Amino acid sequence: MASVTPLEMNNQTDVTEFIFLGFSNHPNLQGLFFLIFLVIYLTTLLGNTLIITSTRISSALHTPMYYFLSNLSFLDICYTSTTIPVMLMNFFREKKTISYESCLSQIFFLVTCAGAECVLLAAMAYDRYVAICHPLQYPVLMSVKVCVFLVTGSWLCGLVNSVTHTVLATTLTLCGPNQISHFLCDIPFLLKLSCSDTSLNEFVLHVASATIGLSPCLFTAVSYILIISAILRIPSAQGRSKAFSTCASHLTVVVVFYGTANFNYDRPREGYSLDMDILVSVLFCVMTPMLNPIIYSLRNKEVKCALRKLVGGYMFLGNILSRAFSPKRLLLLIRIEELDNQAPAGRGPESAVCLRAQNPRC
Repeated sequence: MASVTPLEMNNQTDVTEFIFLGFSNHPNLQGLFFLIFLVIYLTTLLGNTLIITSTRISSALHTPMYYFLSNLSFLDICYTSTTIPVMLMNFFREKKTISYESCLSQIFFLVTCAGAECVLLAAMAYDRYVAICHPLQYPVLMSVKVCVFLVTGSWLCGLVNSVTHTVLATTLTLCGPNQISHFLCDIPFLLKLSCSDTSLNEFVLHVASATIGLSPCLFTAVSYILIISAILRIPSAQGRSKAFSTCASHLTVVVVFYGTANFNYDRPREGYSLDMDILVSVLFCVMTPMLNPIIYSLRNKEVKCALRKLVGGYMFLGNILSRAFSPKRLLLLIRIEELDNQAPAGRGPESAVCLRAQNPRC
């Protein structure tokens, strides 16, 4: 907790911008870092967009599990778009800055998406629990209204949590220094820079960590304990394999998300270099959203089939358009039109017929 007397606070200058120190230890590698994170960002956008599109187009994916998956992909797009574009621009700046207002905006969207994803992963775990442990009641327990309620509740939990933290962050007195040892804005970093009382902010942060972070994690863990115990009671090996394959992708995503999140926020800050802090945060904030669509597409036959149909449809459409608007065909059509315009009255169609006869594809 940082605090100063009112007289000292009056002698300080309020912070209007922050300087990111992330990646500053390697000035000669800024171009390489830009290319790496640009590829990661584009891969994240492409992968998650394909997941969203395939779940909308393919009727086989119009189920609660894939409804949750499309919302998870949308969350991942929002999550990465909150941080990576700013980071990419800063790679070309000698002074990597962000304004006070932009920092608060980044915190708002970052906390909203992170909180919503925690609750949404728990909702997806509940969906798998009902599907495996209560398959006969699945249509009732996971109706359209229930799915919409769970997704809306996930967004509301993240939004309420984010609004609370952002409003409390505006009450902090930031007197300097204005350097953030990271590549993004987050609540703990602002608390370190504050020269006013942060006890309320820290208390709310601990409460939010328990309700939005720990509770969904424990709920997901209990759900999978029940799921695994139910799978082990299936007599045939083929039945056990089929049941486990329906939740393997989600279990992998949960382990990656909560594993990197806990290592990012719950490990001791002392004894780690700046490079190690950046690496851990990159794993959580950048790599996880990119890996989610890859995990689901590799471990799920329905998603792979829908993606093949989607990509194949676009390739088929592209071939049709390329043939219809090929340079040779366009030149041929232009030549026919010129001959029709130049020919005497009553002979235009004959010239067109002759030219088409020379090229049967016409």
